[in-house]
Amino acid sequence: MTSPSVATAAGPESLAALRAELETLRVRLGVQADRAEIAELIDRYITLLDTQDDHGFDDTWPATVFTSDCRLEFPVGTIEGIDEAAAFHFDRKSRFARTHHLAANYGIHLDGDTARVRIHLLASHVHHEDGPDPNGRFDIGGYSEGEAVRTPDGWRLRRWRFRLMWSAGAGPRPGPDPRELRSSQPRPRPTKG
Repeated sequence: MTSPSVATAAGPESLAALRAELETLRVRLGVQADRAEIAELIDRYITLLDTQDDHGFDDTWPATVFTSDCRLEFPVGTIEGIDEAAAFHFDRKSRFARTHHLAANYGIHLDGDTARVRIHLLASHVHHEDGPDPNGRFDIGGYSEGEAVRTPDGWRLRRWRFRLMWSAGAGPRPGPDPRELRSSQPRPRPTKG
């Protein structure tokens, strides 16, 4: 004797419940897929901060990360539109011999085809031998936040802003006055002595 199939054994109520459960799972899977794609987008950008010029200047990489109408805000400058993104990043990175960026604590809040994003960021910047602190480092910590949007090419960042919370070591040269970079930081405590 063969067992009846689920479809024939289940009554109309069971089939409706099964369909509802499958739809709930489909929606949840879609949300998780979007979150994974946005996290991968951010990881791609953070990696490109260190590698975008490994083989010389490349003006094509911003299209893999940003929308054409993006707005990017950093303590060292602001740009609007994708056309200047590669040159901006190349110039800022060239002030150092090498850099190393690390992102964590991803907050991704989806709303259809847009998402609010926030990450924490630590970065080390190694000075050139002729820098303000030869072979020394300029370390920073802060957070980035912005908006990602779904495009025909996948998720892209439309707005991105980095907020510096602390820094250690001599800053970029040329660059803003270190007091400007530190204006949002808590004041250092006096040393006991």
